[in-house]
Amino acid sequence: MLIWFHAIWWMVAQKNGVSAKGLQKVLGLGSYQTAWTWLHKFRRLMVLSGRSKLEGIVEVDEVFVGGKTPGKRGRGAEGKSIVAVAIEVIGRKTGRVRLEKIPDASANSLKDFIERNIELSSTIITDGWPSYSELEELGYLHRVQKSTVNEEDEEILPNVHRVASLLKRWLLGTHQSYLNKNKLGYYLDEYVFRYNRRTSNSRGLLFMRLLEQAVIAEPVTYDKIINENHGC
Repeated sequence: MLIWFHAIWWMVAQKNGVSAKGLQKVLGLGSYQTAWTWLHKFRRLMVLSGRSKLEGIVEVDEVFVGGKTPGKRGRGAEGKSIVAVAIEVIGRKTGRVRLEKIPDASANSLKDFIERNIELSSTIITDGWPSYSELEELGYLHRVQKSTVNEEDEEILPNVHRVASLLKRWLLGTHQSYLNKNKLGYYLDEYVFRYNRRTSNSRGLLFMRLLEQAVIAEPVTYDKIINENHGC
């Protein structure tokens, strides 16, 4: 049992997290599969029960995660995963973030993401993508930020793209992008947990949060982890 506490502590104590290979080495585990399974169990604890939705001013956009592939770029790109991003804007700073893998950039997919993660009456800032055109009908205030240079100008929504850049760097640096697309959602949950607690001075508090979640969470088997598809 003690080694479980060591594993959880090591995961939250590292600023950028730990890969399965790294955890296996640190704990001296005989199996990579064991380390990989434990980390996925821990990631399932990182979506806290009863968490509140984002509110106030919120930037929303989609980003693309995955290796370089030939062909069309942008919202029609092939071979990459689409991740919806929402982040609170508080003056010149950012608040909490939400990330979610979505099947496409259609109005239905983005509407579902927004309704799950953002409080009604919040002000949502997006680019001019038509899929966001019905936000006011849903009860949100909607502000369209248009580029003065070209439609791929990342400064249109600077906070979203800063988070996207950090996310990609984290996936590449910590996990070397060696992750199954069907499990991407769990890595996004871990990143959200870390980002939303980036200013915390207490690693012990993060450790306690995961232990509290572990007490109330349903057990999950290796077979379920392997067969479950978290995302689209």
